Order: sequence, then structure tokens, then C-alpha cells
Amino acid sequence: MEIHLAPELQARVDKLLAETEYTPEKLIEEALAGYIEELAAKRELLDIRYDELKSGRVKAIDGEAFFESLRQREENLLNQK
Repeated sequence: MEIHLAPELQARVDKLLAETEYTPEKLIEEALAGYIEELAAKRELLDIRYDELKSGRVKAIDGEAFFESLRQREENLLNQK
């Protein structure tokens, strides 16, 4: 398999290969394994959250209202100083 990388990324990969004694194949295998593990964990969390919303165990909040409350709290904190 051949992979073409941006020059900056290729330089970082080359440096890592030199520092770790990994082969390019082993480095890619390790990177993909970590990525897939992280992706699976995020997918599981999203599935759990979706199930909680769908079942009614948790309620969705209005995004605009939430950010407005954050802005208000920040303003209150700044005004206290």
C-alpha cells in the first residue's frame, strides 16, 4: 500500500520512525488501531446518549437557551469583580 502525505506530516512521521525504530507498516497499524478504538468508544457513547433521549430518560435542552445562560453567567461573574 502506498500513502501520500503532506510534506509537514511526512516530516513528523519520518521523525517518529527514526525515534521509535518502528517500521512504517507498524506505525500505521498502531495509529489505525488507536483510531478505531477511539472511534468505537465514541460511537458507543453516542448510541447510549441516543437511546437515553429516545427513551425519555434524559431530555434534550435548547442550544440557544443553554448558550444564553452561559453568557449570562459569564456576565454576572465579570460584573462581580
